[in-house]
Amino acid sequence: MPFANRVASIVFNAATIQRVAPDSPGVYGLSNSREWLYIGQSDNIRESLGMHLSEQGTELALLTPTGFTFEVCYGDDRSTRQQRLIAEMHPKVHSQNRPAPSSMRGSTRR
Repeated sequence: MPFANRVASIVFNAATIQRVAPDSPGVYGLSNSREWLYIGQSDNIRESLGMHLSEQGTELALLTPTGFTFEVCYGDDRSTRQQRLIAEMHPKVHSQNRPAPSSMRGSTRR
């Protein structure tokens, strides 16, 4: 089942992230006009999206995400939900193979 918020994609820029993304735990997806690029999980969705927006030279950044969506969820549900979304949406960059940005190391984001 796709993301629960039923918004296919929100414009991926700093103003929209700040205005729309919650500082709550959950799962989120990054996309471009053709495909899902990444499905992640985080203790703070807004912070993680901001980190992705500022990435340079990573596989994900080179794919140029233009949209995002998210779903607030807690605890073990978050990891389970992320795995289901990955299986369903087949993102181009798999979170299991992608290291966390250096400032996020040690968080439960992945």
